[in-house]
Parts: sequence; structure tokens; C-alpha cells
Amino acid sequence: MLRRIGTTHVVSPLSSFFSSVARARRLQMTAVSASQAREHADAPGAVEMNFLQAINSALDLALSKDEKTVVFGEDVAFGGVFRCTLNLSKKYGSQRVFDSPLSEQGLVGFAIGMASAGWKPIAEVQFADYIFPAFDQIVNEAAKMRFRSGGHFHCGGLVIRSPSSAVGHGGLYHSQSVEGFFSHCAGIKIVMPSTPSDAKGLLLQCVEEEDPCIFFEPKRLYRSMVEPVDPGYYTIPLGKGKILCEGRDVTIVTYGAQVGVAMKAAERAAQEGISVELIDIRSLKPWDREMVTQSVRKTGRVIVTHEAPKTSGIGSEIVSCITQDCFLSLEAPPMRVCCLDTPHPLNEQLYLPNELKVCEAIKYITGY
Repeated sequence: MLRRIGTTHVVSPLSSFFSSVARARRLQMTAVSASQAREHADAPGAVEMNFLQAINSALDLALSKDEKTVVFGEDVAFGGVFRCTLNLSKKYGSQRVFDSPLSEQGLVGFAIGMASAGWKPIAEVQFADYIFPAFDQIVNEAAKMRFRSGGHFHCGGLVIRSPSSAVGHGGLYHSQSVEGFFSHCAGIKIVMPSTPSDAKGLLLQCVEEEDPCIFFEPKRLYRSMVEPVDPGYYTIPLGKGKILCEGRDVTIVTYGAQVGVAMKAAERAAQEGISVELIDIRSLKPWDREMVTQSVRKTGRVIVTHEAPKTSGIGSEIVSCITQDCFLSLEAPPMRVCCLDTPHPLNEQLYLPNELKVCEAIKYITGY
């Protein structure tokens, strides 16, 4: 069952201003610059894939590799609302790719039981906004299984996939970035990729992890982000970031769909003689603290930007660690460019941390 809400277009009094400044980036539907380094994209036989096709490829390979891998969730059997699981039920049968009842608490609880019995369940929560009914199952059951059983049982192999973040018209219930809610919980790993090749390798790594993983997929990248992807089986280690461009004046740390926004801002800054080092951390827990620390010690300035609200977001933890690790190297206070601390509105052009806001932060921090 697909849950829908009615939406009404809201015109901001400032929309014409933002349109003139950011005409080429409406709703921030930007792809990451072709100049960024792509692991596994240049492999022999690489195939052009968009983000959702890369997810589908990863699920296909995971199912073919291990008969104990199963994929399920709301509307998964017919391909899912975004078509990430298209044709998998036909290929592997209804015992391994199947629909679940409309109950996030139930499907995650079912996945926890399967994982503790040695299976590798990949459960889809249709939108990240719907994950909260399963919060108790994730935080108090999946995350703590290994600890409370003295290591005799665990939920390794459990992956919870969920389309996340802004989509352009989702409003309150289909656009939230909820990763911060889970970052405080020991025993869970959190991932949010920004490219098809990363999405595939990181998802396959999550299936092999010994701890449960939450894999957030930026919805607006599903079809807008296309690149060559290795069609074979490969993994990318969690906790390892990626430097997309090297710089000397300021470090920008980000993840997910915001990577494309930050790249555009870095390119604009370069036109004004400002050299930006851009880091995509890729996995949020664990995150590549060593890479970020080394970069900030070099540049002396750092901006952390993400789509989630500012207060208590992933950026707060990153900035705290930077302050601790790089205090004597800082030339300016660390900055965060994030969403406002309000419910997610329909007018995303004002709400999201767009290229203009990141550029303003770059100008401020380099002139501090």
C-alpha cells in the first residue's frame, strides 16, 4: 500500500530572488561533478547506472551470493514505489523477495528475528519518515542483541533500507532526514551514499557487516545521478570517507545529496580564488574522523553541511570532534550549514542548505 498526502504548491515571496541566483539548481536536483573521484567506476565492463539501478544491482548480487539473503518490505515484490526492487521477486521467487504488511514495527521485528537466526534480511521501510514506529525495535532490540546476549546472538546481516531526505514536493511526511535520531545508539551503523557506485559497494558491505545497518538512500538522486558502475560484486568499507577535491583554504564535510550542492559551491568558490577541500564521509556511523582531522589541520577552516536540521544533527558531532582534535589549528570557528529547525515544508528552496547558503558560509569563514 502506498501512502499519499495531498500537496499544494506554495509560492515564496523570495522565490524570484532565489530563482535568479540559483536558476541552474532548482530544488537542488544536482549531480555530483564529473571531476570527483569515482571508485569502481572505471572497472572493465563498467555500465552506466543511475542510483536506483545500482541499488537493484547490489540487491540482485546479494541474493545470488547467499541463499539466506531475503528482501522484503511494503510493495517490494512488485518493485517498490521507486522501483529499486524491480524484477527481483520474479527472478528469486516469492519466498525470498516479498511484501510485508503495512507495519514498520512488524517488518523490522521480523527482520531482527531472521538475523538472529542466521539469515541476512534486507528490510525496506518505504520512506524514512515511516521508520519511527520501528524505533523501539531498532534501538532496543537490533542494536542491543549482541550486548544483552553476551555475544551469543547478534543481528549482523540485518540491513534496513530507506529512501530519505528531500524529494522536491514531499512536505512533512515524505522528506525528512532522520539519521540523527539513530546516531546516538551504540550497536548500529549508518550509511548515506552520494553516488551509484558508492551506493552499490556500501550496500553490499552492509550485508556483510557483523552489526545491523541502516542504509539511507537520498530519493532525489535515484534518477538524477548517473555514472559508470562496476557490474560485479564489490564492497566499500564503512567508516572510510572520500576526498572529492583537494584544497588549501577551507574543508567542507558532507554526505548524501548534499555532496552535489557542496561541489557546486566549491566550483563557484574556485572562480573567486578560494580553494576548497571537499570530503564525502559516506558512512555516518562510523565516520572517517582521521580523514577529516587531517584535512582541517591543513586548511584551518571547516564547514559541515547536511540536509538534516541543525540542532543535534550529525554535523554537531563532527564539529565537536574537530574542535577537540584541531583546536590549535583552527583559523576560524567551525560552521554548520543545515536545514532549519522546523518541520520540513513544501517550500524547499528556502528550507534546504542550497548552494547559495554554502557559498555565503565559504565567504564568511575564509574572511574571518
